[in-house]
Amino acid sequence: MEGTEPVNKKLALALTSSAALALALTGCGDDSGEKTDEWAKKVCDDVQPQVKKIQEANSSINEASRQNQSSEEVKKTDSAAFQQISGAYKSLARSVDNAGAPPVDDGEKLQKDAVDELNGLSKQYAGLKSTVDKLDTDDQSKFAQGLKNIASKLDTLGKNGDRALNKLQSGDVGRAMSEQKGCQRPSTSATPPSPS
Repeated sequence: MEGTEPVNKKLALALTSSAALALALTGCGDDSGEKTDEWAKKVCDDVQPQVKKIQEANSSINEASRQNQSSEEVKKTDSAAFQQISGAYKSLARSVDNAGAPPVDDGEKLQKDAVDELNGLSKQYAGLKSTVDKLDTDDQSKFAQGLKNIASKLDTLGKNGDRALNKLQSGDVGRAMSEQKGCQRPSTSATPPSPS
């Protein structure tokens, strides 16, 4: 699949920011109070399975970029991965929403911003799936350009997507979340840590 391989590698690199964003639901620090811990547990119990889904989707795209797959196979892999990532972000939004507002100053705003951000990411990944599904695999040049455009959108998505989650993981909420097993970064992960 000459011409599309470097672009798909770029796509895979851009996707690593997705997993980093999901991992932005982790924090660092000390225990910060019973109510905050209870809230963090509600969210974190649901985080790890979704982060795993995002990482699996990233891995499938990475794998497709390393192998000499046909355009049709790459299209199918990328489409399925975007669908999986979209669903994972939707589930993360639901988890934060169902947990209610964290018991901190501006808790309602933090919750609303995080839910909006996660739902927005879900919609954008669903949009990327739709874009991939429409790519013409018969024309290698157009297909490569389509993948390049998607990689560019992913890069922007990764750079812009973590604002609300960074706020959510700060202060007492972030400290409480860091204590929960479901929100701790896996010790063996190919995904770079999220920028602080």
